[in-house]
Amino acid sequence: MTDFGLACPIPLSDYPTVTLAHGGGGRLMNHLIERMFMAAFRNPHLDRRHDGAVFETGGGRLAITTDSYVVRPLFFPGGDIGSLAVHGTVNDLAMCGARPLHLTVALILEEGLPMDTLWRVTQSLAEAARACEVSIVAGDTKVVDRGKGDGLYLNTSGIGILEHALDIRPASVRPGDVVLVSGDLGRHGMAVMAVRAGLEFESEIESDSAPLSRVVQALLRRNLEIHCLRDLTRGGLASALNEIAATARVGVTLDEAEVPVREDVRGACEVLGLDPLYVANEGRFVVFLPEREAEVALEILRAHEVCREARRVGFVHEDPQPPVTLLTTMGVHRVVDMLSGEQLPRIC
Repeated sequence: MTDFGLACPIPLSDYPTVTLAHGGGGRLMNHLIERMFMAAFRNPHLDRRHDGAVFETGGGRLAITTDSYVVRPLFFPGGDIGSLAVHGTVNDLAMCGARPLHLTVALILEEGLPMDTLWRVTQSLAEAARACEVSIVAGDTKVVDRGKGDGLYLNTSGIGILEHALDIRPASVRPGDVVLVSGDLGRHGMAVMAVRAGLEFESEIESDSAPLSRVVQALLRRNLEIHCLRDLTRGGLASALNEIAATARVGVTLDEAEVPVREDVRGACEVLGLDPLYVANEGRFVVFLPEREAEVALEILRAHEVCREARRVGFVHEDPQPPVTLLTTMGVHRVVDMLSGEQLPRIC
């Protein structure tokens, strides 16, 4: 008989049940992935610790990714669960350096969901797919009991093609690289939070949800030596940099004065006691590449509306302890650690 092992790798005395923080992009989610899922499923594709798997075929290299969407509410300023699902999956493929081709969509519907709500989401999925030049080629539908599904959940998978020879992944990051951010941070998380909590600010904060594939393809066409790309979803910029630095075994230093955060988002974060470095985005990403190519990359990014506010925000160095630090506007270095808990649950 095969011994599959009976001991759970997560300390049951600390976390006997799953918490919302296990899905928040911070330390608990990292522990869940590393100690349970990676331990059970380990293979060379997962060991890359990237937004998708890249594999060889007879005709070249393909990338594949999957994601699930449980955002509450289903509709929010600047987007909805349908467009969010398409953008998120297309962006994960783009972060692998792939040109997205096809998606699958699975819908988990709660009994009692209004048909007009389902139609709005369906139309949003279709319109976003057309705008991203991808086809929805397969899918699935399930219905669960009333009160068991929170209205509607989506799962999407995507496949894309790599048309270059670069090895874009966290382990390719090296000392001397610079860190570029494609735009202002924190809008998606704050847009969802404001609607959910019934908060009203002077101006409405809209989600930054947007597809990033065209921008990435523009960078690749210039033959830049891109080492890593990562979209800044759950856990925001801080969590993404911690994950990448840990995988590459390097340190990253950020310059607070260069990190772009809109004043309305910063004010909303202050009211709610949140740090915009950890707030989720759905149309922002980081680029790691050699310093000599930073200005060309910024020029390309800023030529696209979604990246007008692109900035150089930091650099990579050899010392990995601590993995990420922030040079504050006061001239003091502070550690930017992974959150142990959850700032904003159910934002994607």
